[in-house]
Amino acid sequence: MDPNDINRIAQQPGILPGPAARPAGTPVEIPPSESFRSVLQRSSVAPASTSEPLRFSAHAMQRLQSRNISLTGDDVERMNAMADKAAAKGAKQSLFILRDTALVVSIKNRTVITAVDQDSMKENVFTNIDSAAII
Repeated sequence: MDPNDINRIAQQPGILPGPAARPAGTPVEIPPSESFRSVLQRSSVAPASTSEPLRFSAHAMQRLQSRNISLTGDDVERMNAMADKAAAKGAKQSLFILRDTALVVSIKNRTVITAVDQDSMKENVFTNIDSAAII
């Protein structure tokens, strides 16, 4: 490309000049930072399960009642553990399958959004989920 073309393009509105050219033979200076190994070790350590327990939305509570779905304390405990695992893997909205019940859970908000029994699952499509877990 001709230097005149470069100058003409650089003078157009919205084009900002880049950094000044580094003289030839001048080494690039990289600011000190953490080593790759320490960043990798820190990111691979799973956080302790100190997250808040799952909540049930009003809609989910209605669905549980209207479909006669009952959850035990152990079920909810297992769902909390699975929500922690899903969060650690980066899930945002997950479908949990627990025995004959499907639950859509917002991992980010720690909220059960809806619950579906086995009869209602037939011919049903679950949308807006990015993961699924069988409990």
